[in-house]
Amino acid sequence: MLNIPVSRPFIGEEEADAARDAVIKGDISGIFGSYIQEFEKGYASFCGTKHAITVNSGTTALHLAIATLEIGPGDDVLVSSLTNMATFFAVLYQGARPIPIDIKPDTYNIDPALLEEKLTPKTKAIIIVHLYGHPVDMGPVMEFSHKYRLRVIEDVAEAHGAEWNGQRVGSFGDISCHSFYANKILTTGEGGMLTLNDDRLANRAKTLKTLAFGKENKFIHQDIGYNYRLTNIQCAIGVIQLKKINEILRLKRSMAAFYTQELNDIEGLQLPVEKSYAKNVYWMYHVVLTGSLEGKRTAIMSKLKERGIETRESFVPFNQQIDIIKKYHLDQPHDCPIANRISREGFYLPSGTVISQLELETVVHEVRSICRKISCI
Repeated sequence: MLNIPVSRPFIGEEEADAARDAVIKGDISGIFGSYIQEFEKGYASFCGTKHAITVNSGTTALHLAIATLEIGPGDDVLVSSLTNMATFFAVLYQGARPIPIDIKPDTYNIDPALLEEKLTPKTKAIIIVHLYGHPVDMGPVMEFSHKYRLRVIEDVAEAHGAEWNGQRVGSFGDISCHSFYANKILTTGEGGMLTLNDDRLANRAKTLKTLAFGKENKFIHQDIGYNYRLTNIQCAIGVIQLKKINEILRLKRSMAAFYTQELNDIEGLQLPVEKSYAKNVYWMYHVVLTGSLEGKRTAIMSKLKERGIETRESFVPFNQQIDIIKKYHLDQPHDCPIANRISREGFYLPSGTVISQLELETVVHEVRSICRKISCI
């Protein structure tokens, strides 16, 4: 029986040795140990930013970014509608109101042309999401933010190493948020990072992430802080992962190139794109059903599962999270028809870095066979 998962982590003995070293030295917390500083310094260099600040998840990175920017009750935040809900939850944690913005039909990223119509007098920030590894078109986003003096937060959870016009994502926004969960391009098991250039914001974020301890008397706190520290053990893994990042990105792009080459002639199967301004790192190889295959996602995914091939549905947009919208007394759902369609018809194929050529060929064979049969039903 086949067993081809959506993703496997690209980790090995080197990561285990580094973690063991941290343990043997007794540097196991999120305060002490050389790996914390080494990981932060290396990741800042990788992204091309002045500061990188470790945190214990991508979700806490998002929350810490919003808290650092002092966004709260009474503020509106424009957010790409199709994303992991952690992006929206972070806004709600701070008591602000998230406003979903529909997406482009090919990159699945926020459509900058729609920002103006969703702007309100209370709008304070934009959160853009580099979804599935393809960078947002940052030019019009940054132009819009400058025009209206809005903060920009990048969600880079799925796009480590992606580029817009040769510049790494994570270096455009006022603050950028990264996730190192087990299935991410670079992983520490759980974990996250902020990247930014502003010294004042960096100091505030560092203070807030460690319970806002006092400067003279540690236990007279400067603010309501959080315990969002990443351990030195996890940072040790991150240091080794950073040494492998170029190879990881090469393997991701190679995986995607093979899928695109072998699947591009299937009618009704929309494949990922790579725009002229972009370097796509293909966190997940996300496909969308159209035409004769539209409405048949469950059948296709079920058949693939029967053959031992794991797939995963697209995220469900915030504008469809009706229970949450009602609970928090938000406005009626904004109409995001493209996000709704992509969510309904999209799913991703096995996309891990640790996937063999035989497994890739098997996935392609089964996808072609199943799509051909189902399109005739």
